Amino acid sequence: MLFRELAELAEALAGQASRLKKRAAIVEAISRAHAEAPESEDAGWFALYLAGTPFAEADSRKLNAGGALLSKALLAVSGAEDIELTAAYRRHGDLGAAAFDLLEGREPKAASLTLTDVAETFAGMAVARTTAVRAGLVEGLLLRATPLEAKYLLKLMIGDMRIGVKQSLVEEAIAVAASAPVAAVRHAVMLEADLSAAVRRAFEGTLEAARMRLFHPLGFMLASPVDSPEEAVERFTEKPMVVKAAKKGRKKSESVAVEDVGAEEFRDAPATDVIGVAENEDAGSEVQRASVAAQRVEAFLEDKYDGMRAQVHCGDPEQPGRVAIYSRNREDVTESFPELEEAFSLAASAGVGPLIFDGEILGWDLKEGRALPFAVLGQRIGRKKVSNAWRQQIPVVFMAFDLMYADGSLVLDLPLRERRNKLEAVAERLVEVVRSPVAVDERKKQAQAVMFVEADGDGVERLMISPSRLVESAEDIDRAYADARARANEGVMLKAAGSVYQPGRRGLAWVKLKRELATLDVVVTGAEFGHGKRAGILSDYTFAVRGSGGELLNVGKAYSGLTDAEIAEMSAWMMEHTLEDQGFFRTVEPLMVLEVAFNNIMRSGRHASGFALRFPRIVRIRTDKPVGEIDTVDRVEEVYQSQVDKPVESGA
Repeated sequence: MLFRELAELAEALAGQASRLKKRAAIVEAISRAHAEAPESEDAGWFALYLAGTPFAEADSRKLNAGGALLSKALLAVSGAEDIELTAAYRRHGDLGAAAFDLLEGREPKAASLTLTDVAETFAGMAVARTTAVRAGLVEGLLLRATPLEAKYLLKLMIGDMRIGVKQSLVEEAIAVAASAPVAAVRHAVMLEADLSAAVRRAFEGTLEAARMRLFHPLGFMLASPVDSPEEAVERFTEKPMVVKAAKKGRKKSESVAVEDVGAEEFRDAPATDVIGVAENEDAGSEVQRASVAAQRVEAFLEDKYDGMRAQVHCGDPEQPGRVAIYSRNREDVTESFPELEEAFSLAASAGVGPLIFDGEILGWDLKEGRALPFAVLGQRIGRKKVSNAWRQQIPVVFMAFDLMYADGSLVLDLPLRERRNKLEAVAERLVEVVRSPVAVDERKKQAQAVMFVEADGDGVERLMISPSRLVESAEDIDRAYADARARANEGVMLKAAGSVYQPGRRGLAWVKLKRELATLDVVVTGAEFGHGKRAGILSDYTFAVRGSGGELLNVGKAYSGLTDAEIAEMSAWMMEHTLEDQGFFRTVEPLMVLEVAFNNIMRSGRHASGFALRFPRIVRIRTDKPVGEIDTVDRVEEVYQSQVDKPVESGA
């Protein structure tokens, strides 16, 4: 199959708003790919590439080709100058679209690239030992590609197709093309983390033969934010339902159509939690609103830790000692936390079988027995080599709050109360086993052969279980929130006791309560062009507070919180008030005042103020406030010092 067919379909899908029409087009393409070469991998590659992934999720290979390498390869093939590429990128906010512009005038060539050619090149890039070899492979692809093919080759290599197609839609298309249940396709993809393999299984009729394999990340279940304990309780309170009227002559056994006018809780609540509704006896009425008594759903309450969300895979007897730790964005971060790898490598010795935990990696104060602020833990994130000095300066533990795999199978469909029982049972057997030293003999290479450096040689318990209890009232939640903040944690989590684990979903079964600190009034000092739909628009704003001498000192950058209309107005204003155009970034006249909210404040050498706001969000544009009245560095210091979870400073 020619890559041209994928590129043409991707271009058509990018301009198609209808989800059903998109799915129909994908179904037709996958069906054709399978029909033309049923024994080949074309249909699988087609589905995989359309979803924007060069390799299956379970495949640990990477292209190792960043934007700089791809940009240089594009310049070499197109003969364009840097300034032309910059202008094209600014127009689109996308390297693939920029490539189309730069290559469009090139002498046309017949499309000859096949999906096999692309797959073989990707395989070569993954094993290439030098940047030069990888760059040569990319240039070879682009030289053979038409402008449209080059556009989508680069998008695919970057991992962002931007055609409005998620993997879930491709999974649906696979199911329709192969006349298979979509739930079976999705289950196979989740078990094996291989979209291309699911295509083959769907057409072969072997989806049920898919088996779970450890050491590929599953999707994380996410929580929805709430602003108050009262809102949290309301989320776990059943809502009224609308019952459509029964027509005359309806038999008692016929079902009544039910429309949920509340939230998603009913989808996750056990049948026994939902009060039944009677059929409408008045045939002349169109709708009867059934009265449903408000009943609170049982909810577990836990502290919300300010750490790094992670999954730990361990205990596979077929791969003794192997451990994998995955971040929320599904990256393998095992090497950044060797003490956790060392500790969990011993899990198999407890005879509990393969396990997948969900939880948080926390920096941990061993003396005080409490979590360190994220600002401290953040110093270790992304490190390829972690020395004894780092292990001793910022010890880490894994705080588990859910169990995803145990007893040889996924337990995602079990209610939370049952998963919690399993987690506690497993932890009881592992807590004394999953230990590792604060420091090791760095000459030792194998996790199982580490040599203790500390005198007692007992090591540190690396597995903890997040304390959890049932909660019923808003007052109880409010007290728990205050206690969590006193422990220097972010807030609290509430989880429906009967909820199943939904990978990748942000439903209403889990909610988080985090209250923002006081807002700050700041002035915009610079702006960056956005990406995707914000390409060509100044939408990322750098802002400052005032120093003791009246100077403006940057304290952060925000790009969320404004409407599209407000962003358009801001962009136009900043174009007119540019002091210095640096390409992607513009220094602007410091006249636009914003009110910003944030999660917390960290000390930082990155900004002139000496502080950085974490997760800043724009609350509103303060046209009513003059620049002379923006907040000061002293005010930032005051808010910083008010945080219960600020890092302990030397000399304090």
